[in-house]
Amino acid sequence: MPVIELRGIKREYRMEVKKGSESNDGQSAVVVRALRGVDFSARAGEFVSVMGPSGSGKSTLMNILGCLDKPSAGTYTLDGIETSKSDSDTFAYIRNRKIGFVFQSFNLLARTTALENVELPLFYRRREKNGKRQSVHARKERASAALREVGLHERMDHFPSQLSGGQQQRVAIARAMVNDPAFILADEPTGNLDTGMTLEIMGLFQELNRQGKTIIMVTHEPELAAYTRRIITLRDGELVSDQEVTETRNALDDLAQWKSDHALLAEASSTEGIT
Repeated sequence: MPVIELRGIKREYRMEVKKGSESNDGQSAVVVRALRGVDFSARAGEFVSVMGPSGSGKSTLMNILGCLDKPSAGTYTLDGIETSKSDSDTFAYIRNRKIGFVFQSFNLLARTTALENVELPLFYRRREKNGKRQSVHARKERASAALREVGLHERMDHFPSQLSGGQQQRVAIARAMVNDPAFILADEPTGNLDTGMTLEIMGLFQELNRQGKTIIMVTHEPELAAYTRRIITLRDGELVSDQEVTETRNALDDLAQWKSDHALLAEASSTEGIT
């Protein structure tokens, strides 16, 4: 059974047109068809990238996958829950329990530590499946374990301003994982990072995927999609391609090569300076 299953997903927006404008043509609104009947499914343990040019429907699809928006037509089943007709409370439950979000801008709270940022989804969760209230100690233990998994246990008392961009994104990934979601939804997760940090984060995603985590990553960069295992491509609101990646690149190998190349460049520059 797929973790994610979309069938016939459409999303239309009505855009009001001012009277007297050239595009009015006697109508008070125009309909923008952002998604035009998308079928897509993902099994547990997949690592999928979503690609497409500007205006292709990537952001709209991401909002529907993340239960931030509802489709105009079609069905979206997430981990056995049909979400399309869900009310706002069910949507909030799904976002907290079933989806781990990772954004380009990290979205960390500036005045709270790394540990407290990771604890936040647990605070909103409050109760376990058996109805028992989570203790403060249990929340801290789970948040600490998530930070340990992304290699930041020793920096759990640091504030975001005391962390590098790559470290901040690791905190965001730990926060996304702390509730053991059905899948991680990453939106341009390395957009604010340099090459080295980008490769570190992609290496972390690959390791989490090897451990069985399901990851859906929205990106416009083919170089990043090459680190995933499957690429779906949107164009004009339609899914036009769905391909397995036959030779997935290893991000940590590429990171080691990148560091080696930069060390050689630095050595060459130093030698030139001496002569």
